[in-house]
Amino acid sequence: MNDMITIPKDEYDRLVSDAEDLADLRAVEDYRANPGESVPTDFIRKMLDGESQLRLWRDHRGLTQQALADATGVNRVQISQIEKGNKTGSVETLKSLAVALKITVDDLID
Repeated sequence: MNDMITIPKDEYDRLVSDAEDLADLRAVEDYRANPGESVPTDFIRKMLDGESQLRLWRDHRGLTQQALADATGVNRVQISQIEKGNKTGSVETLKSLAVALKITVDDLID
């Protein structure tokens, strides 16, 4: 049989608000324990404007196309074509690029 409890709406609203506050506090604690990487506002603006994720991350890491090619074994021309949107790159290519850039493959998908 289902157990039921009846409480006033204002008490229910307070409990929901407290639960949301607790979730926010836990999120802050999680972030402080593992802050991850920050990126500049300009990076985010360019990303939102539709610039190539690969190019943004490569530039953010301070790499040239050739340096990324050397680090991954991916042809520099292929990197250029992916950045221009002319090619998408295979899953293996994207994995190699992501590992070299210290990001996930999802971070490369526009």
